Amino acid sequence: MKLTIIGTGYVGLVTGTCFAEAGHEVICVDNDAEKVKLLQAGGMPIYEPGLEELVEKNVKAGRLHFSNSTREGVERSDVIFIAVPTPAQPDGSVDLSFIEGVSREIAGAMTGYRIIVDKSTVPVNTGRKVAETIQRYCKAKVDFDVVSNPEFLREGFAVGDFMKPDRVVVGVASPRPIQAMKDVFAPYNAPIIVTDIHSAELIKHAANSFLALKISYINAISVLCELSGANVQEVANGMGMDARIGRKFLDASLGFGGSCFPKDLSAFIQISEQLGYSFGLLKEVQQINARQMDRFFKKISDTLWVLKGKTLGVLGLAFKQNTDDVRMSPAIDLCHRLQKEGAALRVHDPQAMEKARAVLKDVTYVADMNAVAEGCDALIIATEWPEFKQLDLEKARKNLTHPILFDGRNLFDVNEMERLGFLYKSIGRGKP
Repeated sequence: MKLTIIGTGYVGLVTGTCFAEAGHEVICVDNDAEKVKLLQAGGMPIYEPGLEELVEKNVKAGRLHFSNSTREGVERSDVIFIAVPTPAQPDGSVDLSFIEGVSREIAGAMTGYRIIVDKSTVPVNTGRKVAETIQRYCKAKVDFDVVSNPEFLREGFAVGDFMKPDRVVVGVASPRPIQAMKDVFAPYNAPIIVTDIHSAELIKHAANSFLALKISYINAISVLCELSGANVQEVANGMGMDARIGRKFLDASLGFGGSCFPKDLSAFIQISEQLGYSFGLLKEVQQINARQMDRFFKKISDTLWVLKGKTLGVLGLAFKQNTDDVRMSPAIDLCHRLQKEGAALRVHDPQAMEKARAVLKDVTYVADMNAVAEGCDALIIATEWPEFKQLDLEKARKNLTHPILFDGRNLFDVNEMERLGFLYKSIGRGKP
């Protein structure tokens, strides 16, 4: 099929590339001319495991193209996916100006029937607004359908998630686009759930908010574990073996971050308020997440007493492993808090240092993770990169002025760290 993806961020670029890999002819459109030039030249604006190779492969095969012309994309394709940003506003609601702008561009370029698909995460009733906008600005007055097709991609695992999805959700207002959407996703052999548009739009927010709830729940349990002497990992394993609960998203940590969970959670709370329901449970999820960082920072400050004048090493800047994304990263938040108290920082991340430079100033960026601890008063693990499990702990202990390690991701064994001579502080395993 001939498909257009408008927006080449994490969602748009992965979506377009994976559609091309399945055999569709795809045009990825973006209004950022420099990004389009970069992609046309074989460069990559983001780090996502496996994506660069697939882009190169499908460009060479002639199935994947890049353009900054929405008109070209609309004219050459039967199905147009909208994957533009939906940034959060100060009150937690979502800025839909990009969605509205693209809808107007699509309307102005349409000369025949098209299926317009909302791929961006949007509030319920957005599909109706998109349809109204296209109807209003389409001078050709041609037929079209608007479909909601929320994405469920995890940064760092997005290619695998797209190629082997748990399910595909398709929200429609009429039966006309259903078969075409089934054809689009047929190569992936995944269950296709056809719903009304409103339900499809709510599914994404409901799913992400529930996952955020699981993270905050286990973080709250980690507090009880510290107070009682229990081990949060053993508690999580015992809970996770219950098929009704599952083990995923039950890892105690600094809390969730990134561009999805915090934004989607705030948006869902605002959506609920607008519909007349105060979603107190989700408000508490936000509070638990904020307090988790407070508790970890207090753990550091209580142990080191005065942070001013101390040098601290920080391993991890991305909001999670396998990505270079530092948007709303707990690691960056922690660095800013430490800087505010007067600490000097030596930092390392396997992929995110270049993007971190734009938001984290006046720190020493270290290329080798095993060199971060040199001259530091303590070492902090802030992101769960698997590489950090291979840290040369003997070297780190010798390089530190004091063998103190704060593990915000519970990467190491408590007994082993004590055996090596570290004062080791993790989350939910031992005393606060």
